[in-house]
Amino acid sequence: MLAAGSEDAALFERDGVLAAIVPACPERSVINSITYRDAEALGAAREELARAYEDAGVRAWTVWVPEDERDAAELLEAAGHRLDATPLAMTLDLTDLPEPKRDDLDWDDRAVIGDVARVNDNAYGFETPTFGAALARLPGELPLRFYQARVEGEPGCVVATLDEGDDCGVYLVATLKGHRGRGLARRLMHLALADARERGRRTSTLQATKLGAPVYARLGYKSFGALEMWERRSGQPAA
Repeated sequence: MLAAGSEDAALFERDGVLAAIVPACPERSVINSITYRDAEALGAAREELARAYEDAGVRAWTVWVPEDERDAAELLEAAGHRLDATPLAMTLDLTDLPEPKRDDLDWDDRAVIGDVARVNDNAYGFETPTFGAALARLPGELPLRFYQARVEGEPGCVVATLDEGDDCGVYLVATLKGHRGRGLARRLMHLALADARERGRRTSTLQATKLGAPVYARLGYKSFGALEMWERRSGQPAA
């Protein structure tokens, strides 16, 4: 999704390593991020990855590391990466999801990407456009759905879902700062997850910030550990 979302973005693929290179957001490591199979594969590709990001003008990038994979964490720390955040990996069995209340929430699944990006930028304190720049030209064939809850006719909360096999991945959950505390994200997610179950999805997965984790737990998500985000920024010396 990220590698196809903006001009000059690219997908970096090597044996056991997958990375999004997004020059449109050179300072945002959460957008310029890497997953890997094992520490050996990561170590073999790390220097080439660093050159690829540098050549693209990207100044901050991060590697997602499960908390128990100390070999990978030590490799990255020695190369100058710093632990930036530890979101939780969470999963939900959709058969356990109760039916949502069809209350007075003003919502639909037809949000436009510009509004989804704007609400996320506001919620995370990013300059505008950040997510808008990263997702400016998403290909239409991706199985993405964008949900929105409106407050006084304007988008106040957004959720994106992406189907992958039996799983419904949840992304870009955000509520405008002025509309927090109303349960918008929980209620909108509940409706989106019920839709996913109707489409035949069996599970849902997401990565949760400290702010979001209690919201997801109330929906029935369970944590199976932290995902450490090991960030590299231009100018950071190697250990």
